[in-house]
Amino acid sequence: MPGRTRRLPSDGRLRRRQQRRSGGGLTDAALRMALRLALVLALVLAAWRTGGAQGQPARDPEPPAAAGEPPVIVALGDSLTAGFGLPEEQSYPALLQERLRQRGYPHRVVNAGVSGDTSAGALARMGWLLRQRVDLLIVCLGANDGLRGLATDQLRENLARIIEQGQAAGARVILAGMRMPLNYGPAYTRAFAAVYPALARRYGVALIPFLLEGVAAQPALNLPDGIHPNAQGQRIVLENVWRVLEPLLSEKAAVRR
Repeated sequence: MPGRTRRLPSDGRLRRRQQRRSGGGLTDAALRMALRLALVLALVLAAWRTGGAQGQPARDPEPPAAAGEPPVIVALGDSLTAGFGLPEEQSYPALLQERLRQRGYPHRVVNAGVSGDTSAGALARMGWLLRQRVDLLIVCLGANDGLRGLATDQLRENLARIIEQGQAAGARVILAGMRMPLNYGPAYTRAFAAVYPALARRYGVALIPFLLEGVAAQPALNLPDGIHPNAQGQRIVLENVWRVLEPLLSEKAAVRR
């Protein structure tokens, strides 16, 4: 009788036999290869997510503020803060920087005054300003709101949000009061002036009663426009700010000791 032909096992049957002989699972070499592939895929996916949907390479995170970085005072305001019509070094924030240096304080002052700015305009800038470190925020706003006859309720709301955002960022806030000329009518001028002490009480912030105390309506202390302080007037503005600011600086220095 002719011998029976032995049939070779199919590929599938051969794989099943090999799996049974090896315990029914992957070999050690195959397992190591699978783990390597999984690790590579995880790293690629993490890089893609960090870099964004455009597949851009991931960027290193922003380094934290150095331990020796000086505290920052931001003077937020309009042309009264910017030093309209004067060299930058004659504005009250520049004079404040020099005063701090003379008294041995390490603080750095940022002049964030923008001529023509209203409380709404300054509020719109807060997100950008708070990208930097802000330890103390001096808010000198409202003059342009008043000169345009804008509603005092809106002024109050804008200033409240500025204070809230500053405090949420960890800054101490000083609020500088403003007043309007009497020719705007007694009802408006009273409502305008009342905004500042009310907010100071509500948020527990230090108040400069009137930024232009001793300067407003004094021709010798103002530019020819009769509105903006000249160099001598800015020095008086500095003293108005310093009377409220300096106790806060001394208080903080005492806490550190």
